[in-house]
Amino acid sequence: MSARFLIATQIPSYAGLRPEPSHKLSSAKASVQWQARRRVSNGSRVHCMKTWDPINNKRYEVLSYLPPLSAESIAKEVDYMISKGWIPCLEFDEVGKIHRSNSNVPGYYDGRYWTLWKLPMFGCTDSSQVLHEIDECRKAYPDAYIRLLSFDNVRQCQCMSFVIQKPT
Repeated sequence: MSARFLIATQIPSYAGLRPEPSHKLSSAKASVQWQARRRVSNGSRVHCMKTWDPINNKRYEVLSYLPPLSAESIAKEVDYMISKGWIPCLEFDEVGKIHRSNSNVPGYYDGRYWTLWKLPMFGCTDSSQVLHEIDECRKAYPDAYIRLLSFDNVRQCQCMSFVIQKPT
């Protein structure tokens, strides 16, 4: 064998961290001094921003932090769904969140599944078709939460979902 091959294969069997001997550990006095030196600082411009109030402020899906989407914004999202080959689908619910009202059995929740508005829109090729169905659903259920989903028929999964109407 060549010398280069032997040098390359002589790798130590353990390359992780090795424990320090107990006599090398720092004393309690040293750790107190370190804690005294440690300070939280972001320079002279420290500003904190409250990002979300969790009390009586439910959030639904990914785009719920945004203001209500316009018809043009929804159409762009639908065009994205269609370009990916996903199938748009509408759901609605009066409560809009998971809750327990029929049973207190562990694992049982009402509102886990929303009601399907018609069938998924198989073969949909234009966002105007979906916008028409959204308008019909809004007219039929003006005080309900409505969300738009998309499904991938190849991977058999939900790919996208966002709320498009919240009751006032």
